[in-house]
Amino acid sequence: MAKKLMRGSHVLGEAAVRAGCRYYFGYPITPQNEVPEYMSGRLLEVGGTFVQAESELASINMVIGASMAGGRVMTSSSSPGISLKQEGISYLAGLELPAVIANMVRGGPGLGNIAPAQSDYFQATRGGGHGDYRCIVLAPASCQELCDMTIRAFDLADKYRNPVLILGDGMMGQMMEPVNFPEPLDPAALPKKDWTLSGAKGRPPRALLSLLLNPKILEEHNYKLVRKYDAVVQNEIDWESYMTEDARLVLVAYGTAARIAKGAIARVRELGMKVGLLRPKTLWPFPKPALLELTKVVRHLLVIELSAGQMVEDVELAVKGQAEVNFYGRPGGVVPTPEEVAHQITHYYYRAHLDQDGPASARREA
Repeated sequence: MAKKLMRGSHVLGEAAVRAGCRYYFGYPITPQNEVPEYMSGRLLEVGGTFVQAESELASINMVIGASMAGGRVMTSSSSPGISLKQEGISYLAGLELPAVIANMVRGGPGLGNIAPAQSDYFQATRGGGHGDYRCIVLAPASCQELCDMTIRAFDLADKYRNPVLILGDGMMGQMMEPVNFPEPLDPAALPKKDWTLSGAKGRPPRALLSLLLNPKILEEHNYKLVRKYDAVVQNEIDWESYMTEDARLVLVAYGTAARIAKGAIARVRELGMKVGLLRPKTLWPFPKPALLELTKVVRHLLVIELSAGQMVEDVELAVKGQAEVNFYGRPGGVVPTPEEVAHQITHYYYRAHLDQDGPASARREA
């Protein structure tokens, strides 16, 4: 099948439609407006439903309704808009409703700017809203992965009856790359959902409840969710290892930062530096086992992020003090060049080379 050259935000929309998504509810915000723009036309072509809601709050509640009725449904936004959706995302998790939410992250905090950033990592990986819950979080690093992970997101959402977050950024949404799309999926061919609210004709009425006033009942519900999250951790962790076989220093980066890191690695490898990359594809569940295993042969890690440092905390938790963890980040929408990252690698690499047999003490440097 021939590849199509498409903008990232349009790739997201096309992949969603091909995954069987027939409902999209959203509200405009830069830099992801090309997603609803694309969906507004594409869903009409396949008999779907597109609504530009009056607000982010309205759109996420429309998502809840469509999911309750059994539809594959998506919304998208950018940082401040995702913040406004958090109450509804918590309801989705509590009600065990599948949905896909895309966040094309922009610089923050506050309204910030419309430049690409990775400063919503904490929000995405810690649930983001109130209560004990988790969202599955996927982190694409190319338009092809944006396609593949969007399709996977709908499958995971249905499999675990849980919201799935796709964490992109403003650069990923705007760049154009060739993409190989799979054949469209017929929504009628999807497995039947026996829990949906589809009317009571011919069967007893059923309900999906979020308000559980009895603490004991809510506790049992939370433990049920925990068991589900444990299954996600057991089965769905995904990552990429890049040139780590002989590495003395390993970078840890995801998304756009990982693309920059690969460019930097190519530069320093030409100078004889043995540097590799571990790229998380799932931010939750985080690839802790892979990082801990890596510390058996690598004692120095350098985390690269487009933020003031958020994923670095998960890296430190993962390695359990068995490797030195350093950090280089650019917050506020500033995107470093591969040359700038290569300069940072050089600094840490020679320290790692001299200290390869020294103590593995955890430390961080901005």
